[in-house]
Parts: sequence; C-alpha cells; structure tokens
Amino acid sequence: MKHVIIALASALLPVISFADTPYTLNYNTPAKYFEEALPVGNGNLGALVYGRTGLERISLNDITLWTGEPEPNTAGESPAKRLAAVREALAREDYAAADSLQRFLQGHYSQNYQPLGTLRIQYDETPDSSAPYSRSLDISDAIADVHFGSRSQRVFASAPDSVIVIRLDNPDGLRASLRLESKLPVEISANGDEIIMDGYCAYHSMPGYASKDGDFRYDPGRGIHFRTILKALAPEGTVTAAGDSLTISGCREATLLLSNVSSFNGFDRDPMKQGRDFSDLVRRRIDRAASLSPDSLQARAVADHRSLMSRVDLDLGTTAPEIAALPTDQQLKQYTDSAQTNPDLEELYYQYGRYLLIACSRTPGVPANLQGLWNESLTPPWSSNYTTNINLQENYWGAETGSLPELHTVLLDYIDNLTASGAVTARNHWDVDSGWCLGHNTDIWAMTTPVGLGNDKPQWANWNMGGAWLASHIWEHYLFGRDKAELAERYPTLRGAALFVLDWLVERDGLLTTWPSTSPENNFLTPDGKACDTSIGTTADMAIIRQCLADTRAAAIELATDESLIARIDSVLPRLRPYEIKPDGSLNEWSHSLPDVDPQHRHQSHLYGLYPGHHISVDNTPEIAAAAARTLDIKGKETTGWSAGWRVNLLARLRDRDGAYAMLRRLLRYVTPDKYKGPDRRRGGGTYPNLLDAHTPFQIDGNFGGSAGIAEMLIQSTPDTIILLPTLPAAWPDGHISGIATRTGMTASVEWKDGKPVALTLAAPSGGTATIIGAGEPIKVALSAGETRALSF
Repeated sequence: MKHVIIALASALLPVISFADTPYTLNYNTPAKYFEEALPVGNGNLGALVYGRTGLERISLNDITLWTGEPEPNTAGESPAKRLAAVREALAREDYAAADSLQRFLQGHYSQNYQPLGTLRIQYDETPDSSAPYSRSLDISDAIADVHFGSRSQRVFASAPDSVIVIRLDNPDGLRASLRLESKLPVEISANGDEIIMDGYCAYHSMPGYASKDGDFRYDPGRGIHFRTILKALAPEGTVTAAGDSLTISGCREATLLLSNVSSFNGFDRDPMKQGRDFSDLVRRRIDRAASLSPDSLQARAVADHRSLMSRVDLDLGTTAPEIAALPTDQQLKQYTDSAQTNPDLEELYYQYGRYLLIACSRTPGVPANLQGLWNESLTPPWSSNYTTNINLQENYWGAETGSLPELHTVLLDYIDNLTASGAVTARNHWDVDSGWCLGHNTDIWAMTTPVGLGNDKPQWANWNMGGAWLASHIWEHYLFGRDKAELAERYPTLRGAALFVLDWLVERDGLLTTWPSTSPENNFLTPDGKACDTSIGTTADMAIIRQCLADTRAAAIELATDESLIARIDSVLPRLRPYEIKPDGSLNEWSHSLPDVDPQHRHQSHLYGLYPGHHISVDNTPEIAAAAARTLDIKGKETTGWSAGWRVNLLARLRDRDGAYAMLRRLLRYVTPDKYKGPDRRRGGGTYPNLLDAHTPFQIDGNFGGSAGIAEMLIQSTPDTIILLPTLPAAWPDGHISGIATRTGMTASVEWKDGKPVALTLAAPSGGTATIIGAGEPIKVALSAGETRALSF
C-alpha cells in the first residue's frame, strides 16, 4: 500500500490534510446513518463510532448477547414420521404436495442477536461550525479518530485488556456529559466516576420476519444477563455523577473505559443457573484497565492488532493523487460511476475484510454472525443469526489465505458445539440414527433443527446440508496449518457429518441421491406453472456430499484410521448422482428438466463444487467448469453483495480475469444508507459509505467473500500446488502480495511486473513440498520446517 496524503474537500467545511497513514478510511462529515459509522471491535466488544460534533453517538455490542436459553431440541411426535408421505408425493411428481408436507418436518426458529446499547457524549464546548472536521478509521492500528476544531476523539477496542477506550482531548478546555442507554430491560446508575448498567435479554424471541413484534419474553430470572461499566478518568479535572450520568469538566484530556460481560457461559449452560460471574469479571477488567495509562492501553491494543493485521501486505498499483485526495465515500462513488482505476481502494477493501474478521472473531465458540458484531436492532435482519446455506461459511473464506487461522478456530469450535443437537435433529427430523446435521439457521445456542414452525417455505426451511458444508472447514484448516494433532481432535465432527450424509442417501434408478431435497432459497416451475421448492437430489446436495465425503476420506487417510469408512466412501462416491449439463450449456440445478423460476437467482449453490469446494476445476473437469461458467453468464451481474462476493471467487477459479474483476467492481458499487431518502438514493447489492457490505440491508459476509476473492485472483492452491496470478486482471499490471497462506502448508509472497511473476518467496513453518505453476515451466520446491526460499523468474 502506498502512503498517500489525503486531503478532504467539502462545501461546508474547510479542506484539511490527513496524516500519512496506510489502509485508512477517511471522511469529512460526521456519520448520520449506521452505514456511515466506523466499526471497531476486540472480538467480543464492538462499537460503531458516528463522530458527531455536538451529541456523539457510539453504538455498543457484545457478541455473546443473544435472546434465548440452551437448545432443548425436543419434539413430540417425531417429524421424521412424515418423511414417507413427502417421498410418496415426490415419487408421483406432485411437487406442490411435497412442499406442503415438508412443513410438517419443520422445527422452531433461531434466536435474535441483541444490541448492548449506546454511549452518548454531549460536548458542551461546540466549536464554530466552520471549523475543520475529519473522521477516520486506521485499520492498520484499529483506531477511529475524530477531529473537530481543537477537539479530538479517539476510539479503539483493546483485546488484551477487554475494554473499549475513548480518549478525549481539547486544549481549549473539555466539558462533556456521558450517558448510557439500552433497548433492553436495564437499570442504570452513576456513582463517583462510573456509570453501571445492569440488564438482561429475553429468554425467548422470534425473528422479525416471523413475528411483527418479535414475541420477546422477558423474565429477570431467565436469559442472558450482563453488566456494563463506564469509567471516566480525568486526573486534572473533575468527574461528577448525577442520577444516571457523568459530567467531565476542568481539564483538557479525559479517558473513558467501557467494558461489558454477560452471563453466557457456553451453548449448553443455563446463563442464570450456570452462568459466569459477570459482575465480578467486568469489575476486574475495568480496574485492571484503569491501572494502566492511556498510552499503555493504546500501545498494548495496537501491538496486539498489528500482530495479526501485519501478516499480509498488498500493493495493486498507485491511485491518481487527485482521486486519493478524496474522502473514502466519494472515492467509492466515483469508482462506481466511472471506469477510473483505484487500486488503493481495492487494496483497502481487501485489508478491511481482514480487519473486520480480527474485530469480530476472537471469542471462543462464538463466531462472527450475519452482521459480524455490529447491530443496533432488537430484531435485526434475519435475526443477525448464523445462516448456514452460505453466509456463515462465507464469513471465514478469507481466514486461512489471509493468514488468520486462529480466527478460523472460533468457527471450528462452534461446529463442534453443533454435533450434540445435530445428532438429535438427524434422528427426530430426518430418521437418520448416525452422525449429525444442521438446517439453514442456527444461533449461539447451537440449534440445528429446520426452522419454520410449519409456516415457512421449504426453500429456506427444509434443508439439512448445513453440517456437511460447515464440516469441510475442518479439512480446509488442516491443509493450511498441517497440525495433525488438531485434525485428530476435530476429526469426529467431520466424521459425524459424513456418517449423516451416507445414511441420508437413498438409491433411485441405480444412483445414490437425497430424497427430499431443496436448493437453498431457489425454486423451479412445474408443468402447470406452479413455483415449487422440493425435489430429489438437487445438485447442491450432491456437490456438498461429494466434498464432505472426499474431505473425510482424506482426513482418515492422513490420520491412518477408519479403514472401513474409507472403503464405504470409496464405494459410494462413484454412485452419487452425477452433474448434468442442460441443453443451453449451463449446469442443471435440479434432478429433473423443469426450469428455474428465476434463472438469475442470487444463490448459486449448485456451483459449490467449484468454490468453496474443490472437485470442479478448469484443469480436471473442463466440461463441468464450462457449464459453471455458462451458468454465471446466465445469472448476469446484478445480484446482492454477498452473492457478488461469492461470484468473484467462482470466476477466479474459472480463470476468468475480466469477469472476476468486473464482479469485484460490481461488489464495490456505491449504495446509500438504507434510511437515506435524498435525490441520489441508491439501493441494491454493493458497498455502503463505510465499506460495509450491502445485501441490502447490511450483511457482513460480502466483505469477507470479496476480500477472499481478491486473494483468490492472485494466488490459488491445492494440497500440492501453488498457482501464481491465475486470474490477474489487466488493471493490476504491477504489484505484490506477501504472506498469503496456501493449502500446501506454505506461505507465499509474489511480486509481478507487466502481468508476470518476477519473484516468489516461500516459507514453510512445518515444511512441505509444492509445485509452482504460473511462472513458465512448473517448478517443484521442497522445504524443511522453518525454511524460507526466494525464487526469481
């Protein structure tokens, strides 16, 4: 990344220059909307900083704050008894009846992720409105700054000290009042230099799309409880408590420390009867942080963040100075509205994905949710849950390549949590007595039942491949790190997912298939014009099963175990229903020839085998890869944010340089905030002013998918090959990327000029071998543990 002096221009505020800071989001006006505010997080606590000049708003989140209680996963009459009727309807090709009968197999909904509250800072000494203003987020150091006249505000979230820190400064004198608010049932009091907020979440709720008011059920004796402490430190001034607020005066500097701890103590523990001593924990965290100087707190937080963030560097070229001088939102808008190049913005977007994952995936067993960590609503879109037909998985696509494997283990730990409930769901809902499974949605309580309560369409309720898809992350993680002991620990979870799909398969016409089956959120037209969801052996099902079985087989061989299971998988793989190519050259999504209701549907689940799976490729299965390419041609370029992120990766795997880059630019299409009603209102999938992903509304998966896609364009890998610049677009003729991890167990750093690699450095923490492709004749390299080797071309 080049170091660029950024000068912001505004009709309302004078031009100022920002410091020479790489990887920074810059703005010259305060945030009015959520989609303009700047996110910080330490993996557990999160904040959205608005940067307002009079009454500042900082939204607060705790990633463990959910409605609900441990998953009971009980059923009266087993829904699995209805399977026979569903299958009979499918056998006579009565798809509408199958849809109706599928509703009897549905269970309950997931719970809602909850906002913690809002910190409001009322500044009394408001400078003149013509004073210079700037707002920025330096993702290299994870610091959000606001400057207005002589006043400055700095916010960061410290992982080492488990606090959010707000540093206030005004050489002309600082006076501000502080208040905490929450939409949850809370009691708030101020005493001395602290505000304490005690509250709790509902023990039950419904998604906003299933219940108009969310059906929140509160009981002070149930659900997740929490305590928030805000401490104001002003050594040279005065902090005064009154009612539920604090006032700071008589100083030029003050430091606010905020921490929160909930009673959540694990997915299977009652948060009241078996919860953490959250009151004691938050007290210890605040007191420990208060014993450190503000500079020490900042230094510790920055060093911790940099230890992760600095592992990968990216340079895609140089942005024209007149473009680089603009605020980030204006750069994004110009990038959308013209054909101008902006490699700095593309670099920033890649690193922003890594930044966001660091900020929201550091709590053991509690992965990044649909909004990562940042949510202001009691009924957020789709409950801000873990949607497992693409979205949760997409959150972690860039973790390994981006050299952040320890953040991936947060997801892997959560997958382990799903197995107990998943075994009950396999038996009760799908009549399978071995292994475990998962439906479309889950939550912090590791629920696994198909959702719907008998009211939802099968296309987004009756799907049981979530476990098989998630389990593939276990083998992926192993390939990058080659930790055999860890693989052995996680192997039972992968094995359980394989056992479920093996027993779920049925034989029809000499082939093994799934019955009933859906393709996530998509449907087809019957001959009489009905839109139906339920089919037999959808291509998505078969692709996920192929990958799950292949991964389990590879893991068993690596661990020298389960010979009988290997033999069983070997006998099953050749008998799976094969891929089919339609007359128009595209890949068939269904096991029949009935047409799609929407050929341009945002989901492309039947292309799973190409990405994130590995069993379709331009080298090994060229005809199927060509059909996948034709499918994407038909789907076109108009889609949602997360889908565009997925398509960048698919097109990268297809080696479609122009297509992948065009889709990346499509993903970076400027979208106005959801509540904006101005003349230039822009909706649809893309990127908001704060670079968060627009579905719309906000879903963070597009950020992670797009970031992973940039890496996939530059370096691809298999367990024994590293492919350099496979999908390098013409827009990036010269550049470098360093620290990218590969499935060979090596990290790779490559420099290129005029579209050709000129230098490569490989490092092998555990040793390994790889064939290097893309720099002339293939080169085989063998490295011992800890060895680094530089090659030039």
